[in-house]
Amino acid sequence: MLIKIWRFLTIFLVALLLGLAFAHVLERPAKMLYDAALYLTIQKTLYVAWGPPHIGGILEPAAIIATLMLAFLLRKTKRSFWLTLGAGCTLLLAFPVVFFVFVAPANAVFFIATPTSIPSDWTEYRTNWETGHAIRFVLQLIALSLLHLSVFLEINQ
Repeated sequence: MLIKIWRFLTIFLVALLLGLAFAHVLERPAKMLYDAALYLTIQKTLYVAWGPPHIGGILEPAAIIATLMLAFLLRKTKRSFWLTLGAGCTLLLAFPVVFFVFVAPANAVFFIATPTSIPSDWTEYRTNWETGHAIRFVLQLIALSLLHLSVFLEINQ
């Protein structure tokens, strides 16, 4: 029963996390057309609750920890264990690796920028930020798919 509850919680957390990343992907086409002042305004106002100490900053570590704990709980179920561990590793690739390579440097630049002090290479940071989140979306989608596959294969044994 513990595994079923933990699995439900894990899939729920990863699905919520994927929702945040999907929102970024859906916003990307419009945001790539914005001028610097509008883009900066959106970065500083729209995403306040997406990082620590708000829900977005809690959700991602919670999803990663829950997935890795689920892998531990499934260690005696070979296929489910490996699929779940794969999901955990994929989430770890999305955060911290992709996040700190693509997104965090752009966040740092946008955090200190003002409408009158926007860096001349802001479009490069914008591209990195948007691309980083698109990559993270794909990785999180893979992780959620692996979790679903582990359930499907276990049910059909």
